[in-house]
Amino acid sequence: MNTALSWIKAYVPELECTDQEYCDAMTLSGTKVEGYERLDKNLEKIVIGQIEKIEKHPDADKLIVCQVNIGTEVIQIVTGAPNVKEGDKVPVVLDGGKVAGGHDGGPLPEEGIAIKAGKLRGVPSNGMMCSIEELGTTREMYPEAPEYGIYIFGEDAEVGSDAVEALGLKDTVFEYEITSNRVDCYSVLGIAREAAATFRKPFRMPQVTVKENGEKVEDYISVEVQDADLCPRYTARVCTNIKIAPSPKWMQRRLAASGIRPINNLVDITNYVMEEYGQPMHAYDLDTIAGHKIIVRRAKNGDEFQTLDGQIRKLDEEVLMICDAEKEIGIAGIMGGENSKITDDVTTVLFEAATFNGTNIRKSAKRIGLRTDASGKFEKGLDPRNAEAAINRACQLIQELGCGEVVGGIADVCQPLKEPVKIKFDADKVNQLLGTSISREEMLSIFQMIELAYDEETQMLEIPSFRQDLLGTADIAEEVARFYGYDKIPVSLPKGEATTGKLPFKLRVEQKARDIAEYCGFSQGMCYSFESPKVFDKLLIPEGDALRQAITIANPLGEDFSIMRTISLNGMLTSLATNYNRRNKDVRLYELGNIYIPEELPLTKLPEERMQFTLGMYGEGDFYTMKGVLEEFFDCVGMKKRAVYDPGAGKPFLHPGRQADILYEGKKIGYLGEVHPEVCDNYDIRTRVYVAVLDMPEIVPFATFDRKYEGIAKYPAVSRDISMVVPKEVLAGQIEAVIVQRGGKILEGYQLFDIYEGSQIKEGFKSVAYSVTFRAKDRTLEENDITAVMKKILNGLEGLGIELRQ
Repeated sequence: MNTALSWIKAYVPELECTDQEYCDAMTLSGTKVEGYERLDKNLEKIVIGQIEKIEKHPDADKLIVCQVNIGTEVIQIVTGAPNVKEGDKVPVVLDGGKVAGGHDGGPLPEEGIAIKAGKLRGVPSNGMMCSIEELGTTREMYPEAPEYGIYIFGEDAEVGSDAVEALGLKDTVFEYEITSNRVDCYSVLGIAREAAATFRKPFRMPQVTVKENGEKVEDYISVEVQDADLCPRYTARVCTNIKIAPSPKWMQRRLAASGIRPINNLVDITNYVMEEYGQPMHAYDLDTIAGHKIIVRRAKNGDEFQTLDGQIRKLDEEVLMICDAEKEIGIAGIMGGENSKITDDVTTVLFEAATFNGTNIRKSAKRIGLRTDASGKFEKGLDPRNAEAAINRACQLIQELGCGEVVGGIADVCQPLKEPVKIKFDADKVNQLLGTSISREEMLSIFQMIELAYDEETQMLEIPSFRQDLLGTADIAEEVARFYGYDKIPVSLPKGEATTGKLPFKLRVEQKARDIAEYCGFSQGMCYSFESPKVFDKLLIPEGDALRQAITIANPLGEDFSIMRTISLNGMLTSLATNYNRRNKDVRLYELGNIYIPEELPLTKLPEERMQFTLGMYGEGDFYTMKGVLEEFFDCVGMKKRAVYDPGAGKPFLHPGRQADILYEGKKIGYLGEVHPEVCDNYDIRTRVYVAVLDMPEIVPFATFDRKYEGIAKYPAVSRDISMVVPKEVLAGQIEAVIVQRGGKILEGYQLFDIYEGSQIKEGFKSVAYSVTFRAKDRTLEENDITAVMKKILNGLEGLGIELRQ
């Protein structure tokens, strides 16, 4: 999108700024300026001069000597231009001035060309008369300029005035990068609105009033839209007594600055309105429209159509066409047809301004291989309300420029227009989103500048139809940020754990489980979540057990993958069996995967997914090896209290005497044990297998990564060994619980270093020995301190039926 600054100032008349200030401010407020170029770049000391006298050069047949009045004096200029005559008003570069380039049409020099007084074939020349190319532009943009020779001004040009300004070249063209959601900014009015809000200046919308004759549009044209899904609105107006002529200079200059070649008043008006309102328009010669009827419908497969560029286009039923009573006359939203084009003989014109389905226009343009400025705008999704405003503006210009008369009324086929979007305004929420403390009044002043209406009673903002990008509070907050100034918003650090470079706490605990398992020699596996119902029989799970209440897959790959697992052991044992049968020794595997527990069957809502940390091994190691891995994990996730191992787990798939539930603070968090020999046989494993399963949702609440540094102990430790004869039914955990409970603050640690059963120990008992360490943080312990604590511990142990070994 390109616009000239002078065109913007037509709607923001109080705008005063340098080109760089405009560029920086508009970019900062969200309308990104890619770059800009001054049209008068390298044009210096150029005025309008009038040729008063022409004489032949005494020594050159192709040169003439001109006496040129530049307002303040008459200077002599030697030229070879073939098209000048006495009385002509021409652009004159004075001594010391600059022009943009040469007449050969080649690339313009970066610094321009300096003009100095001198002699041509011995005759003094004190300046130079310019062609349009030497002024840095082309005949395409100034069609009145001669193909060869000097540019000649009209009779109303003022001698001695600035020629660059008279040509409309004292201007700057800005190039914008407009995002697709801001379709309103694909127009000069849209950019002007942004500029007015950015610089806090009043915006002046063109005042459109159409002077109509006494006729009615219904007497000239009727409109039928057969495919309303592709054309939500079609408007048409008729103008009679058309007089084709050049458009006025101001319109030509504005179009030329936007890169559009002026052609004639009728074509220029449609292009002008397309740039001004962002609404593509098309003009048809009404006399070529059969039956004076417009029909908007899809093309037929295999149809061919000749567009205005003379090319034959192949159509299909997805391409929307503009037709009359007999034939197609245009491809909707892309290009008109050769059979209805405007010629110099036109007397009655039909103006079309419509809204087409943007997606369909995009696909149609690609399908037929033709993309135009109009299709580029339509494919963004235009505002249906804009069509009527644009066509009225075009008819106003027709009447004001003396191009014709406007027939009364408008043919308008329109689907129900959407109600304006309304958004709740909460200043506190906007400030919370932005991290600002902008006052409510300032926010409302910003909304007023960008034409958002506010209802104080309902506290709702009503969004104008041209702002299709504003849908919620976040969009409103962005508008406040844009025009308040991004540079004024204070810097603040992002909030939330995820933005600080950490994993969420749950995932950190799971990562620690991986780390510990791999540190202890386990390799990670991944097992199927879908299993066979036969799994429960292989694991000796009895009928009626809750684990058998599994979710059945609606469209399973087969029976082996027909339910969602409720226990993670099958996948682990299957993987261990595969390794065992391939003669792999000392295998250790772990898995972090979900089980799926339904609340009820059949399902009424999604099942509970519970992450299970499953470990399995065979070969080197035993029950206590697996227990040590779990203890290592508990310690690393900050679970400092003792886990209790209850041998009464009662798991049918585990060895009856070598299994335990794991309890932490009275809550069951998992289990471990040796796999039942019969289960091993079911999986074809001929060795002892040990497994452990931790329920991670129960682990996470107890985990913590907070660590407190403790310095190196300043005072010595004291150790005592306790050798005991213990009833076999007493567990080591019970002994350790007594030691912890009665050891008090000076207990630093304990270690089981011996356990023995044999002929030297009486039947039904075992020998157990612990090393207990004591240390005080504030003093050296004395014998009395140790004796008192040891007495408490021994008294507690006696309560378990334990005797000291003599």
